[in-house]
Amino acid sequence: MTITATPLAPADPTPATSADTDIEASAPRGHIGRIVTLTIVGGAVAALLAVVGPFAGAEEHVVTGSVLAVFATSWALLAHLSSRRTDQPQRWAKVPAVAMAVAAAFVLVVAPTGNGGGWLWPPVLLALAVWMAIRSRRSLRSRTRVLVLYPVFGLLALSALGGAYETYRETTDPSASEMPGRLVDVGDHRLHISCTGSGSPTVVLEPGMGEMSAVMAGLIAPDVAATTRVCVYDRAGRGWSESAPSLRDGEQTATDLHTLLANAGESGPYVLAGHSAGGVYVLNFAKLFPRDTAGVVLLDSMHPEQYDRMASWPGFYEMFRRMSAASPSLSRLGIGRAIYSSAYSDLPATQRDQERAFLATPRHHRSVRDEFHMIRTAMDQAAELDTLGDAPLAVLTATSGADPDWPAMQEDLLTLSTDSVQQVLPGISHAMVVEDPDAAHQASITILDLVESVRTGSPVSEEG
Repeated sequence: MTITATPLAPADPTPATSADTDIEASAPRGHIGRIVTLTIVGGAVAALLAVVGPFAGAEEHVVTGSVLAVFATSWALLAHLSSRRTDQPQRWAKVPAVAMAVAAAFVLVVAPTGNGGGWLWPPVLLALAVWMAIRSRRSLRSRTRVLVLYPVFGLLALSALGGAYETYRETTDPSASEMPGRLVDVGDHRLHISCTGSGSPTVVLEPGMGEMSAVMAGLIAPDVAATTRVCVYDRAGRGWSESAPSLRDGEQTATDLHTLLANAGESGPYVLAGHSAGGVYVLNFAKLFPRDTAGVVLLDSMHPEQYDRMASWPGFYEMFRRMSAASPSLSRLGIGRAIYSSAYSDLPATQRDQERAFLATPRHHRSVRDEFHMIRTAMDQAAELDTLGDAPLAVLTATSGADPDWPAMQEDLLTLSTDSVQQVLPGISHAMVVEDPDAAHQASITILDLVESVRTGSPVSEEG
């Protein structure tokens, strides 16, 4: 009998130890795709919640700084969790985490308002986005690289290009640099004013919420200037006017205007015509300076009590308060250029281009945020005006798209004067009052009828 011996397998020269077993058991086993999605998508959601939540309505540097801080945290978490819980460490994510944390600290501490940095941060951000794309391609083997990270890198690159374009346009756009009229010192800042025509009384046109002088200078001012002197101006921080050292409420805005007219050598008393929120400022002027108020025209004006009397206004106020706070930061990315590229198409070319040039800028959006931040105070101050006495008052009301509570509040404004008249414009919307040639012409006629009433001393209801 033959016996065949089966050879034994050679012994492992490095037998397993308890330490090796522990290492094998503790090897990273997390899912890299889930971690990428959780940190990056979660960071974007957290940033949005910060803007509409605890930082809603905040100043630009607070909004921008908080968003950058959230983004920095999300990149830091990606680097940390991928290194500790997976076999695909994304250590490159530490670089955007540090860069955005430094940027957030700078913005929060320095609170820059100018756009000089617009020549610096776009190329840096673009280079960072390209570098991140290259590093992630080398180190991340997951569909989330294409589905999550690449879209983020693309948005960062678009933001850089948009920011560079915005800075370029702000520097080179002639519509913003060719100022009509002049700047006049009103104490601690200068305001822009432009007056045309001759005759008395002088009409002062007050633009609406977020508007600059060009919207009133385009269609209404030329009509009025054919009969009497008319002035358009920019409130502090708007258009060509310098920013004030502090936020302006209704009374401070009216005082600025009174000082502006006096220092510009324009004689009163004046006929003041205000569109939308401009009506609130006009009423504040009439309250503070009744002797310098010859008459008032409210062009589809806000009512001082509409927060309490218009059912839809509180909801709109809260929504716009959040939007207006985020818009300065977004406008630095060139988004304003896209939004306003076709706006105000019915205005004359000069004023149309001026509106588009200014309304796209971060500075303008800061002024809108600041104005809206103070609008309830301005409304409360205007509500203190009990009566205009027998000073003539004209109320022009647009009906198309108007809130159901709007007509009653417009009629209520008539009670401010014993000499008042209302003109209703069917088929005309709120914005058309100053932007549409036909509607603006009707607004001009309303103003000139009141001018004639002041000149002749006859009731405004008899004019026209």
